[in-house]
Amino acid sequence: MSTIKTQDGTQIYYKDWGSGKPVLFSHGWPLDADMWDSQLNFLAERGYRVIAFDRRGFGRSDQPWEGYNYDTFASDINDLITSLDLHDVTLVGFSMGGGDVTRYIGRYGSERVKALVLLGAVTPIFGKAADYPQGVDQSVFEGIRDGLRKDRAQFISDFSTPFYGTNAGQNVSEGVLTQTLNIALLASLKGTIDCVTAFAETDFRPDVAKVDVPTLVIHGSNDQVVPFETTGKVAAESIRGAQLKVYDNAPHGFAVTHQDQLNNDLLAFLQSL
Repeated sequence: MSTIKTQDGTQIYYKDWGSGKPVLFSHGWPLDADMWDSQLNFLAERGYRVIAFDRRGFGRSDQPWEGYNYDTFASDINDLITSLDLHDVTLVGFSMGGGDVTRYIGRYGSERVKALVLLGAVTPIFGKAADYPQGVDQSVFEGIRDGLRKDRAQFISDFSTPFYGTNAGQNVSEGVLTQTLNIALLASLKGTIDCVTAFAETDFRPDVAKVDVPTLVIHGSNDQVVPFETTGKVAAESIRGAQLKVYDNAPHGFAVTHQDQLNNDLLAFLQSL
């Protein structure tokens, strides 16, 4: 397997397909790099080098007990980018992954970065805070952590309904639901729980303010997990020159339900750079 070792000795697995201008993908919770296979294959076939990694604690990467915070996630991305010596890389982050690619820019700058794509992302801030009362109430995240501790497998199985919007007119195959559960259950329980705290309590507004590269924001209008009005809409308004695409009635998991639309929009954005 292709792996790197991070500064604290954690082994991170990654896929590196194709050749050409590099595009680095950061996955959502509680998934791993496999969520990107359609996008990776599509872009690699069209002349891009695509890289997707399993976040620490997930998929085929190591499962350390500590380190499930965004400064560490950004450091892991920096270690991967420097190890592969990537330049002019487009960073693509979905859901919680939108936070770590944005934190990467906030901490390490954009010297190696060509562009940024935020897909259903938790930026600029997801959970309710004293100065962000419109965020998702922290009790919601406590309920998620409780559900994971009690019966992770059933909780994730049930979570697929709002994630893919099957309660709002979307259709996904039994295969997708099975794969989603299988991917999620590869992860460390500790990492899965700790990441809920990380994306619930991290404020990315200072990082968003430092974004100085072309940015594409895509969000579903019917995202039942990461509400568009308080995340994607605000992020697009906060980043100078950002393009915003809102997929009508799309759920959080639009990489599956709107696969072709997303693939074509990513390609068009990359070709515009």
